[in-house]
Amino acid sequence: MLSVIVGSSGPFTGQSVVLGDAPLTFGRKSDNDVVIVSVSASRLHAEIVTEDGAYVLHDRGSRNGTYVNEQRVTRHELTPGDTIRIGDETFLFETQEAVETVMDLSQLALPRADAAVDPGVLRVTVSGGGPVGLAFALLLESALPGRVSVTVYDGRWVRDGADVVWKDETHGNVRRQQVVTVQSRQYLALTEEMQTALFGESREFSEMWPLGPDSVDGRPPRNIRIAYIEDQLLRLANTKPAVRLVPRRLDPSEHEHLIARDHVLVICEGGRSRTREHFADRFGAADASIYSLDGEHLQDVVLGLRVKSRLSDPMSVLLTVAQNRFLLNSLRGEGFLNMRLTREEARNVIGIDPVRQVFEECIAARPCVMSRHEDNEFVCPTHGTLFLPALLRGSPLWKRIQEGLRLFAVPEDDLSAITSFRLDMVQRPRFTAQLTRPTADRPGTYGFLLGDAANAIHFWPGRGLNSGLASAVSLARSLSRVWRGRPLRDADFIRHEAAMSMLQYRHKSRAWNAMVTTDEQGTTRAIKDIIDRSMEKTAGPSVPRQQTSGDPAEGDLETLLDRMRSIRDRLAPRLPGLPDDGELRAHLSTLAPATLRTLQESGAWDTLIVGGEEADIDLFYQQDAPVFVPAAPPAPVTDPRTSALLGPA
Repeated sequence: MLSVIVGSSGPFTGQSVVLGDAPLTFGRKSDNDVVIVSVSASRLHAEIVTEDGAYVLHDRGSRNGTYVNEQRVTRHELTPGDTIRIGDETFLFETQEAVETVMDLSQLALPRADAAVDPGVLRVTVSGGGPVGLAFALLLESALPGRVSVTVYDGRWVRDGADVVWKDETHGNVRRQQVVTVQSRQYLALTEEMQTALFGESREFSEMWPLGPDSVDGRPPRNIRIAYIEDQLLRLANTKPAVRLVPRRLDPSEHEHLIARDHVLVICEGGRSRTREHFADRFGAADASIYSLDGEHLQDVVLGLRVKSRLSDPMSVLLTVAQNRFLLNSLRGEGFLNMRLTREEARNVIGIDPVRQVFEECIAARPCVMSRHEDNEFVCPTHGTLFLPALLRGSPLWKRIQEGLRLFAVPEDDLSAITSFRLDMVQRPRFTAQLTRPTADRPGTYGFLLGDAANAIHFWPGRGLNSGLASAVSLARSLSRVWRGRPLRDADFIRHEAAMSMLQYRHKSRAWNAMVTTDEQGTTRAIKDIIDRSMEKTAGPSVPRQQTSGDPAEGDLETLLDRMRSIRDRLAPRLPGLPDDGELRAHLSTLAPATLRTLQESGAWDTLIVGGEEADIDLFYQQDAPVFVPAAPPAPVTDPRTSALLGPA
């Protein structure tokens, strides 16, 4: 009989977790199976493990203790009816049978062992219910009506009555409010229903970037919040009977027997996917050498600052593409100001636990979102840490953050949160793998990498989402074309694998050109190192001052203005309202000399490479799209009679 943990009080109330062989962890850290949002909980507070066929609760050295039936325990063998209290939350340990008497089984999101299996239905499991996973599920449901069953797992969800919704801060989940730029080639490939959900009458998007070579049918890129995309796609998925939403992270070791019953496993959890790593031997080792310079694998760390800019969209676009230090991606001025960090600055992105007085790397390693509280404190709601550079107001990193705010006319009070993300590029040898072979009672399971699990994000916001949506469209098209109720084959996915390789190449070229630059002498260097050296060159005050003729800062200002004039001339036909020379000079003159030097030496964005055409996967799915099959060389002809029969070549 299966055993279940059910929330009795606190944010987990009404939710349930079925216990298996894998340990179940409780604590304040976001990577626990059950996140306890309470100052009384420790980061790893307690754990349930199997011992000799029984479930045993262990306290893992918590400060405030773990209680069973109101008795503090360090180890306790659980029996049905036990009440567990951790922090301010309580849980009931019970058998599935007992729970079913008070709760509809469908609310538990449990697979039924005796469920009837229709051999004509394509059974799909999706690990990761972000925009890519949800988009894929909806696209496939639309392409195979009545012939597909999709189960999507995500631990960032919670059940709310009959629906599944995203957890919020009360559940320990800080939603991503970043703004992404979705290209028309990608959003026009979605179903009309999905497009209406995202871009309907609510107008929760803006069109601040001009039309370009990546625009289709005269439709410009659209800036939209990632959280809004997630909300709308999840709301739509709740209405689809063929899509089953499970508010729990997929554990590939625990669910391996269920995965083996399905035809397809789609892995789109993100760049640090545990499911992908579980099947690493099937997909092959990723190659980091292509993103290496002088033998060093390059990585960038970007600080994301949630801000409200007072600049117009045309001014923001011009300031963004004219330099490589800061990038503002916003929706009507509100969004994230992304700051590329030097190596030394990246080491200073750290939190401090105010209780234990120790440093924590949660903002750098997770990453966590630290929201602004009183007295300039940026607090991580999951770990209770504070952003150290903001507490040390004289620190070099905090002063440079303030200069970025000044560049985009953001008052310091309008900086509301800080996060970070790491850009770690690799090249993957394949995106499709047969995980299990067909047997008498198993269909044979194919695994696929989509989204950031296939190609990691990079500095230009939304590029990861664009390639992720393209990969979801490609796989949905492939599966809808080949599904005939029989076991799948490698040959069924030639077009998808080719499309993924093209997406990886396009992603690779963008990523590399966003991380390095080559000077006129042909020397290639990391942009973060160029920024670092520019700051070493600049001595003097770090506050704005009046420039005079002959001042090095005046030369940097003029170089920046020349660059912006050139960019303005190129953008003007497609982006009205760009600032004139007087506006630009007045705005840039407020910046410190060190900032002007950094902006000038960082160089302009290589928009022809970074912002050029999107990879067009339609090429692989046209009716007459060629698929290369090497032709055998013609056999030599020696008999003239045979030659006459064959005719001319």
